[in-house]
Amino acid sequence: MDNIYLVVLVILMALAISALIVGVSNDAVNFLNSALGSKAAPRYVILLVASAGILLGSIFSSGMMEVARRGVFYPENFYFHEMMMIFLTVMFTNVILLDIFNTFGLPTSTTVSLVFGLLGAAVAVAMVKIWGTADENLGHLPHYINSGKALGIISGILVSVVIAFVTGTVVMYVTRVIFSFHYQRAFRYIGPLWCGIALTAISYFAIFKGLKDTAIMPHELMTWMNDHTSRLMIYCFVGWTVLMGLIQYLFRINILKLTVLAGTLSLALAFAGNDLVNFIGVSVAGFDSYNIASEAAAKGVDISTLKMSALDGAVAANPLILFIGGLIMVITIWFSKKARSVSDTEINLARQDDGAERFGSTALSRAIVRGAVNFNKKFVKYVPERAQRFIERRFEPMAISETEDKAPFDLIRATVNLSVASILIASATSLRLPLSTTYVTFMVAMGSSLADRAWGRESAVYRITGVLTVISGWFLTAVIAFTVAFVVGMLLMYGGNIAIFALAAVCAFILFQSKVLFSRRQKQAAAREAIYKADDKELNIIDESTQEICNAMQTMTKLYSDTLEGLAGEDRRKLKDTMRAAEQMYQEAHERKYRLLPILRKLEANNIDTGHYYVQVADYVNEVAKALVHITRPSFEHIDNNHEGLSAAQLSDLQEINASVSSIYDEIIRMLQTKDFSKLDETLMHRDQLFETLAKAIKNQIYRVRDNASSSRSSMLYLEIINETKTMVLQSRNLLKAQKHFISEEDI
Repeated sequence: MDNIYLVVLVILMALAISALIVGVSNDAVNFLNSALGSKAAPRYVILLVASAGILLGSIFSSGMMEVARRGVFYPENFYFHEMMMIFLTVMFTNVILLDIFNTFGLPTSTTVSLVFGLLGAAVAVAMVKIWGTADENLGHLPHYINSGKALGIISGILVSVVIAFVTGTVVMYVTRVIFSFHYQRAFRYIGPLWCGIALTAISYFAIFKGLKDTAIMPHELMTWMNDHTSRLMIYCFVGWTVLMGLIQYLFRINILKLTVLAGTLSLALAFAGNDLVNFIGVSVAGFDSYNIASEAAAKGVDISTLKMSALDGAVAANPLILFIGGLIMVITIWFSKKARSVSDTEINLARQDDGAERFGSTALSRAIVRGAVNFNKKFVKYVPERAQRFIERRFEPMAISETEDKAPFDLIRATVNLSVASILIASATSLRLPLSTTYVTFMVAMGSSLADRAWGRESAVYRITGVLTVISGWFLTAVIAFTVAFVVGMLLMYGGNIAIFALAAVCAFILFQSKVLFSRRQKQAAAREAIYKADDKELNIIDESTQEICNAMQTMTKLYSDTLEGLAGEDRRKLKDTMRAAEQMYQEAHERKYRLLPILRKLEANNIDTGHYYVQVADYVNEVAKALVHITRPSFEHIDNNHEGLSAAQLSDLQEINASVSSIYDEIIRMLQTKDFSKLDETLMHRDQLFETLAKAIKNQIYRVRDNASSSRSSMLYLEIINETKTMVLQSRNLLKAQKHFISEEDI
């Protein structure tokens, strides 16, 4: 047998390890977020519980491996070489696609990625077979592809998204009305009953979703349990309720935390038992195919004509491979920063408090919120005022002093998320309905946060934009996975061995680049967050603020200079990079304004008078960054639209202005760093000289316009740069003034 297949097998095994890492980084959000978001236990305890669930589930997951071997195509109609190309294509596609989603912190469905990757690869290989066969055409494609599987998944997505969101919303609303946010008193009386219901739902899920069709659950026992489900659920409910009551009253343990941890264990077990196939199933199928071909070659069979009918049989995965896969997943959830990034996305969208939002506003999200507000105004007219007052009291949030530095949401919502997601997934599984655990757990969490009024008027449009972004990403996963797999499959079929090595190198390069990009983004985020997370004793807010402003001023100086240089050379790439950097700086400055409250609380203990100046500093930094965006964006658009560049006279004026701006900013940075403002008057004199230069530049441009020496678009760009430069310098002077007050509390 050709050695290239051994190389392909090695690549598949390497990609399997990578798939485990990037896949778990994505799917960890399913079983960790309720416990992490509610802070049910220290992080290491939550991870220990999840690790136990993963290891148990992975050991008994062999029954699901058949999905990768014959889920969306008919293996008996493909030759050995074609099957190996299909498997290699899917692994290339899955690893790259999931890693890109993880890099940007967006959860997606590994099930959809797998199925549509298999579908795209199989279609590509089947089409190559059809084109190479004289008596076949595209009408024979159904002989190779099981398209009903893909259509079933799409329909399952549409149904599960709606049902999960609505159910999570309704259950959370009723639960909050019962318990309110001040649930501790009521929970002393009905807490065991509530936890009994939640644990019964979680137990049902663990049995019918996590352990069903696994080696640990004999078929006869599973049949008996299916026939006596109602009675078993009643026994579970009574048993869990009594046990939780004893634990609460005798040992004074918070049974809500135990319930959340039990749900985490159950979801982790089901995840590993059912979704392990998404990560290593294809590579294991490739390994089985290689063994089948090796045995056939040893018997003298020509493997080029060997059809893979053997893959249509029962699957008996190697327990050692399953355990190693589970172990890699456990290591990943402990150490993967990308797993934390994906979790942070959902927790951020579901958190109870306001603040800086990751996502922006869109026309659709605004329309949804506007419609909801108008509907609510009409609806409350028909609700008695007494009932309205009762409901408002139940949803009265806890005081800031009670919630500061607490969990993004409470344990009540965490139990709702886990129990509702568990029972929905288990019910769908028992009815053999296709769905994704990612879709269900995410949409339940979003529905519960909506019902819990986490999406208030201050944050609703941004949270809805985030949800729509994630949902659209799910559907894009299907389209992208199919398209990329189709293209890669074609390349492998026609490119031969060269394509195999080239695509392996491309895959490695993309993974490396995404790691570099993610690390850079994480460092930037950590630097921004350091000032807000420091303890009072360690926090030197003035020094941190000064350093942050100095760094911003240095960056602004460089971006301003780079913009003018890019205009002079009509360098589109340079202008695009400066525009993106300026927009990123403005976004960070804008987010800073939403973080004022925790900073002001820290300042109160030291000197409350400085708070006023800190607010001004944040505002002026935002205005300076905005002015820079208004310079870089039109400059890029001017060159990007292939308009005529600036004239030599215009560029000469701008170079003189650039030199003056750089000089002034250097002086400002020096004063801030040294806290020596003795040369402030000299800097203000330089500023006035710059304004005279700007006025002279405007006059020069007016002469050029009068003499038709400048095009209309270049004139508009030139004047916009001049005006925004003046605004930028003015706001920088105001920033210097506010920072000086902030530092010394003296008048300039």
